[in-house]
Order: sequence, then C-alpha cells, then structure tokens
Amino acid sequence: MKRVINMDLRKELEGVLKKHKDVRRNPKRENLIKDSVKNKEAVVSANGALATWTPLESTGRSPADTYIVKREGSEKNIDWDSPNNNPIEPETFEMVLEDALRTLEGKKKIYVTERILGADVSYALPVMTVTDYALTSLFTYNMFRSVPKDLGKSIFSNNGFVLITLPYDKLYPKKYEGRLREVNGKTSNMVIAMDFDNRIGIVYGSAYGGSVKKLMFTVMNYLLPGEGILPIHCSANEGERGDVALLLGLSGTGKTTLSADPTRSLYGDDEHGWGEMGVANFEYGCYAKLINLDPKKEPEIYNAIMHKDTYEKHGAIFENAMIYPDGSFDFYDDRFTPNSRGSYPLSYLTNVKESSTGGHPKTILFLTADANGVLPPVSKLTKEQAMLWFLVGYTSKLAGTETGIIEPKTAFSRFFGEPFMPRNPDVYAKMLGEKLKKHKTKVYLINTGWSGGPYGIGKRIDIDLTRKMVHAALEGELERVEYEENETFHIMVPKSCPGVPSEILDPRNTWKDKKAYEERKKKLAKEFCEHFDKAYGNKGIDKTIERECPGK
Repeated sequence: MKRVINMDLRKELEGVLKKHKDVRRNPKRENLIKDSVKNKEAVVSANGALATWTPLESTGRSPADTYIVKREGSEKNIDWDSPNNNPIEPETFEMVLEDALRTLEGKKKIYVTERILGADVSYALPVMTVTDYALTSLFTYNMFRSVPKDLGKSIFSNNGFVLITLPYDKLYPKKYEGRLREVNGKTSNMVIAMDFDNRIGIVYGSAYGGSVKKLMFTVMNYLLPGEGILPIHCSANEGERGDVALLLGLSGTGKTTLSADPTRSLYGDDEHGWGEMGVANFEYGCYAKLINLDPKKEPEIYNAIMHKDTYEKHGAIFENAMIYPDGSFDFYDDRFTPNSRGSYPLSYLTNVKESSTGGHPKTILFLTADANGVLPPVSKLTKEQAMLWFLVGYTSKLAGTETGIIEPKTAFSRFFGEPFMPRNPDVYAKMLGEKLKKHKTKVYLINTGWSGGPYGIGKRIDIDLTRKMVHAALEGELERVEYEENETFHIMVPKSCPGVPSEILDPRNTWKDKKAYEERKKKLAKEFCEHFDKAYGNKGIDKTIERECPGK
C-alpha cells in the first residue's frame, strides 16, 4: 500500500493506536522511569540513574543502514554524491512502514510522546514518537523539548514529524533482498529511514539512542535551510554581556568540554539553529560520551549525571557503561564499547540559560584535534577561510593506538557533521558566509591536538592553555594583537595571546626536527587539496573559497 501523504499515515497510525488496548500518551516522566525498570528495559544504579545495554550492533549509529527516501519533492535538494546519503526507494520505505504498523499492533503496550525540536518557537518542529519501549519515550523526554503554549507561531505547527521506533524488533531479511544493503552476504535486518516529503521517520532494529536523536537532527538540517535558518552541529554559550559563542568540532575535539564554562551560560552542547532572531538550541538535553569521564576535567557533566536522587526522579540514562554489582560505574572500562553515553536534561547542569536562545554569535570557534602537530593552537579566519574550513571539517582520528600504531588518520567531515547534513553543500556554506558578513561574526580555528610533533612524539596541547586561548578569542583580546600569515594553510596566526607562551603559537618552534615539520605540514596540505577536489570538484564552490584550501 503506497502512502505519499503524511495525513494518510497519521490516519492509519491513529487507527492502530485507537484499536490498541494499552496506549500510553504523554505519560508522566516518573511513570516512564518506573515502566523502564518494571519492563526490565533498564536497571537502577547506585545514584538512582538508569543503566541499560544494547545489542552489539546497536552500540553506535549504523550509517550504512541509514536511508533517505528518494522522492520527487526533495530529490534535487539532496547531495546524493555524499557517501552518507543512502537513497531508498519509496516502495521499500512503504514496505518497512507497513511492517512497523503491523508490529505495533502486536505489542502489549505502546508509548506515544509529543515533543518539539527548537527552542525558538518560530521554527519549533512538533515530533510525535511512537514506540513499544518506555526507555525510548523517556529518552525523548530527556532530549526533546516540551510543547510550548504558543506553538501556533511556528512555521511547522501544522506540519510536524512522526517517528516510529521499534528498537529491538528486526526486519525479515528475505523480504528485503535486493532492497536493503547486504551484511556478510545477508540482507540487513535494520533500517533507520527518513521521508522528508511526508515527514515520517522509522527506526527499526536499532536500540542506540543516538539513532533517534540524529535522525531528528538530520530532519532539522534538511528542513531549516529552506526557511532561511542555518542548522549547525555545535555547542553554544553566552557570556555575562550577552555575547553568544558557537563551538564547532567533531568527536574528541573538546566541543562539550570547552563549552561547559562556569563563567558562561550554556544553551546546549550539540545542535543549534541560527535564524533571523539569533541562535537557539534544538534540544532539551545532552547525550554525552561517558568513556574516561573525569570529575576533575569535566565536573559539569560528571555532576549532572552522577548526582544522587530517587530513581523515580532521576531519569538520566546510562547507555552501555560498565556497572558493578553494587550499582557503581566504571567509565574507564571500554570492553563492551568505547561509545558509552549518558542522556540527561539540560536542567541537571548548574549554569545553563533556561530559554536556550540568544542573539547572533559574536564569535565562532572551529575546533580541530590535529594529531599531525602542524596546525597553530589558535588562528584567525577571514569569511572565505571560514567557509572553506566549514566545508572541510578537518580533524584527526587515531587508529590502533593499542597496538602501537602512531600514524594519525586525517578525517574530513563537512560542516563538522557530514552524516547529518543532507542538502547540497553549497547551501550550508553560502548561508554561513552571508550570516558572518551580516553580523560581523569573528571566526577562530582552535587546535586542541598535538604540539612539538605528531601523536607519539609531541604532546597534546594542555587544556588549560586551550582554555586561555578560547577565553582570549571570546573576550576580544585576540582582536588587539599582531598576526602573521601561515602561507601553507592560509590562516592568520597571532604573535601573542594573553596567558599563553608566545613560542608555542607557531608550531614550527615546538618541533626539534624542523625538516620533519616541513614534510608533515606539506603532507597534510596535500591531503586537504586532494579531499577538496574529490568532494567539491563538481559542486560549483566559489573560486574565492577554493583558493583558501591548503595546498592550493
């Protein structure tokens, strides 16, 4: 049965819900916590939080099983050349939808939550999540926002999104042969799919909470540019004078850690929109990595999830973290997965801005963990340079450190979040450039990686020094110093920075082997150039931006 109208889905879905004997619509948070324990979906830890473990195939996102429905209305807007935008035929999606509805009919209980994404009510997106798992519904309470009384002001008030999630059910592979990807010669039994035209999403067979969160982030990243709003994978905070800052960075660059500043009020640590009125957080909570969580280095996050309370009130969800029989956690044990996560409301943090909204950003920081050790710890970017670094989204990944391999792997992820940015790349880059120009926003590149040599030889830049550089950028102190150009990477490097030894600002000074530095620098620049040509050679990127690419 084909469905091409969202209201048809709602009608049939509501029919399923109406006939079902036990549908729990917008239950109290306390009841969801109790049901999660009663249904054996989670156990209560020593501090009152809930702990759960997912199957091994669900300890992280599954990009290869994540699809976008290829329909006429949205097809031209999607960058199908990106390896992250996997197309699925409408007929196949409708088969999955049919299976999901029939599966829901057979469940003992169905939970329905109605929330929104977007602290700025003018573009808040209503989201109705339907699932058989109380813990999944609790996750939407932690991560999505409550429906405001003035939702009618939203451009999406009458055209929200429906998300059906069946985390522990599996598709029948034989039915989908030739339609879904193959895994070790067998058709996959998992699907995370989005229909932008009909505003329907399905998570079938993935118990990882991030599948729900990132599916909805991708939806926002598709919808908002069409309304003149730039979605950004970033954290955001605000100083005492109301000055807004955005911090963009991939995993391991310090985005969450550096934004949790006791002197600045946090909006959120992951997903924001930049519209006509300024910046607004999409979410209500955080989904933080727990591996190696140190109360001394990240006290805000640690205290947010480790505070003690009765389990009925706590509601933080620990996903795939090591727990001992006494209910205590060991965040340094990664035997199950290094991707353990904690979901909790923003209100559990001590210094947050309740509205999660603010004006236009005064400063933007691009964070990169350069394991090559050749990027300056701080540098200033022009508008064109900022657009270039936004397009490439560079950082380093360290492969196989346990076996002694020290060679870093260069990683590029456009807009510092490529898997979740489905539109053609020039759309996001152009919007950023226009907003930087209009609001005179300053952009800095902060290297939180290595100095004095590559990983294995040099040392990671001290977090206290990084904090001083971030402070100098946010307080405008770096606007009052002299700069010199790094010709290889086309960036401006300050000759001084308050509280930071001047000799470390030029990475060449920190290397003993100057020849090795020059070789490593040229190698990284070549990788930039090759990536840009491969990713954007036929995308019509403005030549003034292309010229700012290292190696060109």
